[in-house]
Amino acid sequence: MHTHDVANQVPDFTGHDLFGTDAVAVEAVQRWGRPEDVPRLHALGELAGNPLTQAWADDAHRDIPRLRTHDRTGQRVDEVDYSRSYHDLMRVAVGHGLTAEAWTQPADSGAHLRRAAGFVTWSRAEAGHLCPVSMTYAAAPALRSTPALADRWVPLLASRDYDPALRAFGERTSAIAGMGMTEKQGGSDVRANATRAEAFPGGPIEGGDTYRLTGHKWFFSAPMSDVFLVLATTAAGVTCFLVPRILDDGTRNALRLQRLKDKLGNRSNASSEVELEEAWAVRVGEDGRGIRTIIEMVSSTRLDCILGSSATMREAVTRALHHARHRSAFGARLVEQPLMRNVLADLALEVEAAELLGLRMAHAVDAGESDLARLGVALGKFWVCKRTPPVVAEALECLGGAGYVEENGLARLYREAPLNSIWEGSGNVGALDVLRAMTREPATVAALAKELSAARGHDRRLDRAIDAVPGLVAMAATDRGPWQARRIVEHLALTLQASLLTQHSPTVVSEAFIAGRLDADGHGATFGSLDDLGAAEVTQILDRTFA
Repeated sequence: MHTHDVANQVPDFTGHDLFGTDAVAVEAVQRWGRPEDVPRLHALGELAGNPLTQAWADDAHRDIPRLRTHDRTGQRVDEVDYSRSYHDLMRVAVGHGLTAEAWTQPADSGAHLRRAAGFVTWSRAEAGHLCPVSMTYAAAPALRSTPALADRWVPLLASRDYDPALRAFGERTSAIAGMGMTEKQGGSDVRANATRAEAFPGGPIEGGDTYRLTGHKWFFSAPMSDVFLVLATTAAGVTCFLVPRILDDGTRNALRLQRLKDKLGNRSNASSEVELEEAWAVRVGEDGRGIRTIIEMVSSTRLDCILGSSATMREAVTRALHHARHRSAFGARLVEQPLMRNVLADLALEVEAAELLGLRMAHAVDAGESDLARLGVALGKFWVCKRTPPVVAEALECLGGAGYVEENGLARLYREAPLNSIWEGSGNVGALDVLRAMTREPATVAALAKELSAARGHDRRLDRAIDAVPGLVAMAATDRGPWQARRIVEHLALTLQASLLTQHSPTVVSEAFIAGRLDADGHGATFGSLDDLGAAEVTQILDRTFA
């Protein structure tokens, strides 16, 4: 029975080069990277926008990981079964060097920037599987504190081969890394760690001081990884350990998976609770200095939090813009409606500022600007990740009811949106980390001041914001600092974003951002409250988001 004709529908959002249509990423690689990286990233962008890739992503979220504690004979195996699509996604990510390869490249190669642009691009395809990819990237700098372990494991972590099978070290051509830090009683307070580490000389592990670990981890990420960095307590205090999944003699380490987390989003990625029953481990770094050792890993995963959140925002806003360009209402396409244009342009400014901050910090890693990276990553981790849920919610609303159903992609992005603000330290932890850097590492403040000074003289509102920074730095060192931490971080993050946009983005973008974020009278409490912009200016802003 024919009841109606289907019309005014939006085509599927597939078939696009998700790198080539991202002006911020393309310009960043052209500015700070190598010309030969551009075609490789275009190839990854085409894969990310391919209909088959989107089918993989959908399947990986429908067919979620399943825990299998025992085999058919009753033997304990502690394995997680993933869908084939999950492994397809992982194979592309590893095969394009998104794991630890950047740490093995020359300092002047732009490898971290290339990897960051690729991480943003591929995150738009599906974010969950990039959790182990990120941890594998981040494990390499932590392992450098123990050269023998770095020599042994980093080449495997940097490999472009992907092999999900559990194998002994001598049979492996690659490796994926996970980590276990938090426990039931402590959460983010890892100094409350209760897992015990007892020295055990010898045993089936090579390359360092061997221990046995007994205890639990409340969040044990990517439990099918080949190796984990885990915190446990010795007589000297909290210490970092390398825990292999399979021992050198081919036997399984005593990692007992208790259950998988039933999470809001990120469902393609397995997060587990684990008990360690005298699990074999090798100490990484100094005895009793485990937090300092593993912070090298945390700093790198926090950079990926910025990049991943930027990708989630960009994908959501791009889909909203795609919808608005094809959907008509009230006699015109949505993208031609003045209020919708205001909303989309405002969202586009937020996306550009977030992504540019993340890519600039990746370039700082390449350039050896460790002080700028230390403070800039902490600022971005707090602010960019905090901005992601409202951005995605507004983008979803641009689709109306269509955005609230699974098949249009926004619902999954909305569930994903809060994750990075929680992972690797939630908002308060991140804000206090900024204060810690400002008060204990004054070189980071000097590095930030140098970066901000490059934008002076272009806009009086930005100049005023820069002028306010020393007062906030002074406040951070007083008793008022913790109470005002979020206010301090917000101002610094917005000022840094405005400075970067002023230096590297078109004037229309930087001026609209400054007017909307640093001018007290220039913006309301919701997206879509920008001051007047000309039609050509709005089009330029939108085309930079998705041409």
